[in-house]
Amino acid sequence: MVERITYIEAEQTDPRKNLALEEQLLLSCAADECILYLWQNANTVVIGRNQNAWKECLASRLKDDGGYLVRRLSGGGAVYHDLGNLNFTFLVRKDNYDLDRQLEVIVRAVQKLGIEAEKSGRNDILAQGKKFSGNAFYEQGSCCYHHGTLMVDVNIGELTKYLTVSKEKLKSKGVESVKSRVVNLKQFCPELTIGMLKESLRQAFEEVYGRKCGIRRQREFEGAKLEAAKQKYASWDWTYGRRMEFEHELSHRFPWGNLTLQFKVKNGRIADAAVWSDSMKPGFMLALPEYMKNLEYRRTAVCAQLGLFWSDDAQEEAMLADIITWLSAAEF
Repeated sequence: MVERITYIEAEQTDPRKNLALEEQLLLSCAADECILYLWQNANTVVIGRNQNAWKECLASRLKDDGGYLVRRLSGGGAVYHDLGNLNFTFLVRKDNYDLDRQLEVIVRAVQKLGIEAEKSGRNDILAQGKKFSGNAFYEQGSCCYHHGTLMVDVNIGELTKYLTVSKEKLKSKGVESVKSRVVNLKQFCPELTIGMLKESLRQAFEEVYGRKCGIRRQREFEGAKLEAAKQKYASWDWTYGRRMEFEHELSHRFPWGNLTLQFKVKNGRIADAAVWSDSMKPGFMLALPEYMKNLEYRRTAVCAQLGLFWSDDAQEEAMLADIITWLSAAEF
């Protein structure tokens, strides 16, 4: 049960330090606590844990413009952040994780500003049918977080300048472009500022959880652990991942997201494998390559081996069934 709530704001706009602080908050969250962390990134593309950096954004263009490319811990797709966007993270222990309650904080905060908002599916929050907030999720042991974006006055032209959204994904959403699918909250409330939204979120946080929040400062977390985490998020290995020389690639879009399998084959066997996806199950995707290594490179062998994968998560089991059905009809 949540007995205390904590509010903290980042004190910089460097995405690498913001993600590092988010990770430190995740690991330090008490058993009876819920933390609301607010943060902003300057000119940044953030990709999901299992995404292929080279395929999700124009990294060289972003770098030339002085921007950042970073990889987060959670799954899901790539997003663009500038200072017209406010990010939020709810951090709790697994026993206290309540997505509906957490989303209610966001919806209520926006409604307090005179903007009608509603949840859509599991990942989005809409205003007049258009998305202003996308959400993603992560758990590590008993620690969990739920984070997302809040588009206040994002430069949508820059968003489309750097992201390379697949036509299949846009088609599945029933729209022709990124621009047509998203909206800034300022369109509905021209006087809205980031500061106003922060205050509304703090008030809604207290109302939904029925208690006053304690305020913490970033300086309480400064030190070697935070610096080490920042260096991880700044590293090439973490951001781009292992670039494998592959001979074969299979891709498909499922209702739960895109999936790309890459295989390095030697003497008819899978010597190495890589999995890229924007699904919301990063741990599941990280586990899949090990199941396919050293198998004969043929669909019957791969499907049989994947059929041995077991998970106590019903969503992961359903995803696995989808993958096996797809591969059963693939040509390899």
